Parts: sequence; C-alpha cells; structure tokens
Amino acid sequence: MRALDVAIIGLFLVGMPLLGVWIGGRQRSATDYFVSERRISWWVVCVSVVSAETSTLTVLSVPTIAYGGTMTFLSLAIGYLIGRIVVSFVLLPKYIAGELVTAYGFLGKRFGGGLQSTASVTFLVTRLLADGLRLFATAIPVKVVLAAYGVNASYWLIVVVLGLAMVVYSFLGGVRAVVWVDAIQMLWYVLGAVVVIVVLSGKLPDGWFSSAADAGKFQIFDFAASPFTSPYAILTAFVGGAVLSMASHGADQLIVQRLMATKDVRAAQKALIASGVVVFIQFALFLFIGVMLWAFYRGANPVKDLKLNNNDELFANFIVRDMPSGVSGFVIAGILAAALSSSLGALASSTVTDVYQRVVRRPMSEAEVFRQGRIWTVVWAGLLVVCAGLFATLTRRGNPIVEQGLSIAGFTYGALLGAFLLGLLFRKARQTDAIVAFVVTVAVMAFVILGVKFVGPEAALTIDFSAATANSKVLAYPWYTPMGVLVTLTVGGLLSLRHKGYTPPDVQDVVSAKAA
Repeated sequence: MRALDVAIIGLFLVGMPLLGVWIGGRQRSATDYFVSERRISWWVVCVSVVSAETSTLTVLSVPTIAYGGTMTFLSLAIGYLIGRIVVSFVLLPKYIAGELVTAYGFLGKRFGGGLQSTASVTFLVTRLLADGLRLFATAIPVKVVLAAYGVNASYWLIVVVLGLAMVVYSFLGGVRAVVWVDAIQMLWYVLGAVVVIVVLSGKLPDGWFSSAADAGKFQIFDFAASPFTSPYAILTAFVGGAVLSMASHGADQLIVQRLMATKDVRAAQKALIASGVVVFIQFALFLFIGVMLWAFYRGANPVKDLKLNNNDELFANFIVRDMPSGVSGFVIAGILAAALSSSLGALASSTVTDVYQRVVRRPMSEAEVFRQGRIWTVVWAGLLVVCAGLFATLTRRGNPIVEQGLSIAGFTYGALLGAFLLGLLFRKARQTDAIVAFVVTVAVMAFVILGVKFVGPEAALTIDFSAATANSKVLAYPWYTPMGVLVTLTVGGLLSLRHKGYTPPDVQDVVSAKAA
C-alpha cells in the first residue's frame, strides 16, 4: 500500500460527507428530511437502492463464490428480480397512494398502532445488528491499510471515524443527500470493479477463458443440488430469492424510504424493477472477477496455499498486493463506498413516525418531527458505532455471533412481509391476530434457523442445536422468508376466523385515508 493510495482513500472519506452536505442543501421540513418531498428522479433512486443493499461483505465475498465454485449465485439474482416486480405492483401503490412516510404506516392504518410499532421495532433491531456488522466489516480493510504504515489503530477508533462520516451528511442533508451519495458511491465501486477486470486481463495467461469454461466456472443454473440445503439450487434461488426480495424491498424501511422519495407510483416502480436488473449485472461483474482470480491464482486454496486468514480476504489481497499504485487506492475507496450507504435516515424516520409519536401520545408539529428526526439520526449513529465495536470485540474472542449476524434478517423478514400480506389477503384479520402471528413466526424461525439440520448424503431431517458441520447442514437461507410468511399467514388467517361478524375497512380505503 503506497502513499498515493492512502491519500485517495482519505480524500474519499472526507469528500463524500462534504459532498452529501452540499447536495442535501437546507432542509425545510420533516417531509423534506425523510422523503425529500418526493421529487428525486427514479434513476437516482434506482442506483441508491442498489448501493443500499450492497455491503463490503458483498463486494469481497461474491468473487469468492465464483472462485471456489461457479456463477450459480446469478440464479438467486433472477429470483430477486421476480420479487421486485411483485412488490412494484402489489405493495408500492399502497405506500405511495397513502402518502406514507414509512412502510409500517400501512400496517398502522390497516391494523392499528400496536402492530405498526411492533414491526418498526423489529426493523430497528434487525437493521442495527445488520448495519453494525456492515460497519465493522468496513473497518477491516481500513485497519489493514493503516497496519501497512505501522499505525495500529483499534477497530473502535476506526468505526467511530466511519460513523462520523455517515452521520455528517445524513444529519445535515437528509434523505436527498443519502440517495445522491449512495448513487455516486455505487458508480464508484462498479467502476472500481471494471478497473480490476482491466488490470486482471493483462495478467492472465492465454486460454484462461476456455480453461474456466471447461471447468464449469460459468455455470448459472444448478438443477442437481438439493433445494433444501443449497441456496443456489434452481427452485430455491427462484422461489426463495423472490420472496426474500419481496421482504427486503417491500417491508424493509431502508429500501422503502428511498422508493418513497420518488414523485409517484410509476417512478417508484421503474426505480425498483430497474434496480433488479442493475443488481444482476453487478453480481455478474463481481462473479466474473472471481473466475478471473481463479485463473490468476490457478485455483490455489486461499487459506492453505496463499496463507490468508479466510477465503474472503482473497479479493482484498489481490487489490493490495497486485494492483498498481493509485488504482489500488481507488478500488479500496470503492469497497468502502459499498459500506458507507447510510441507513440512519431510515432508522430515524421509523423511530419518530412509528414509535416516538405513539409514545408521546399527542400531535407533533412539523418542526418538532423535523427536530426529532435529526436527534434520532445522531442517536442511531452512536448505537451503530457501539454495535460495530462489539462485533469487533466478539470477533477477537472467536465468538460465532458474527456469522449468525449475516443471516439475522431470516429471523424477522418472514414475519414482516407476512404481516403486510395478512392485511391484504385476510380482510377479517385484526391487530391481535397479526401481532400473535408475528411473534409466533419469529419464535418458529428462530427454532428452524438454529435447530433444524439435514444430516448425511440423504439429508435426513433432524433437530440439533449444535453448529453445522460438513455432514450436518442447515436449511438454505432463501427458504427462511417464505417459511416465515407461510407461518404468519397460517396463524393469522386461522385466528381471523373468530371474527365472523367483523366487517373491516376496505384495503383501498385504508391506504387512501391519508391522501384524502
């Protein structure tokens, strides 16, 4: 790592927050702060959505998938696209037509404030854990760069600095700054990936492409793998991936907030569907890099042969050791960009709109909502830093909680999406039915994720709460969300049968009440 690379990384960390403040301008109201008065172009929101769902772990790990296997990860991206199309025509019109500030506002209007708060708190906890891990992962390459210059900075110090970079433009610029900075950062890391491909192409031996093809590295569809244990089996990828995407893009405020910043339903639909296409291309790009790295290192084992700590260090190792000076810094800055997409605005808007207003039990002026939004932006920034620092501490102790954090959404996404579908499909369902179904689903999914194992070559179903091994595999994670949705609809639907004389408001009336 050379001085020029460090200078580029430093310029990025300082320049991006300042750029966000400049783009965000002066915030005039809570609506401007949370949804930018619904006037951001659909293509900007599209790119921002892609940036928001992409983390450092994604950029570093996706090439490793192709390096050690094939490009079957792309079949999951096809499922993601299918799920976005469903959300675009089923859920987005409900949010936009009702002029809601958060996705959970629909649940509040359909069922009541109790479920709205329950769903919002679930989102807040899940997002805190997921983004705490994301922030910690971002600190890893920064620590490596500093160590190359003899600077032994702690993870706590690094995550504090990164947290400050995020909070500056989120606090001052609102969602407009977040969306635009997300878009710029996404273009940065994709351009970095293109640069890596150009550099790698000059280092590979003749005939590498045909050798990779003969080895099956470009396989996209897997018809042979078990749909229960392989996330890339064709059925798992298409069905599980689609429902998972419906939850992540239709019931997660991190994404929904960005879509609500567009001017109308059609613009939001274009942004969401186009983001699925962009994600497919993005994954293809990083998987192709993984195949190129396989040819460059001649299929060497990253841990045994290359002496790396784990497989995910492979891409970063190439960037630091084999990329030219200046280019290396540019690409690492792109990796940081993939992780600095801020969720603080989504956390603050959900806290104020879904929880705080219910706690104070009085009408709040526009100015007070605006002020509380900024206060909670800072509060959540502090909590994210603490969470990321704890992940760092636990990692040094070898605690496996970090690995569990990677699939934390599986515990709650099914319940969140199931609650929305329960309100749409079961007209007699009341708030109590939905809350009971929600809680039962989270408990059932915890049992499934932690206890259900498939043992041996015949994948015999067993209950075992010990860690998975080579002979004992867990259920493929794309199935977590569909199973959770099924449990929510089953429990909530059965409970709704009690209300024989109950005539609920029409769903369209529910979402139109606010607009009226």
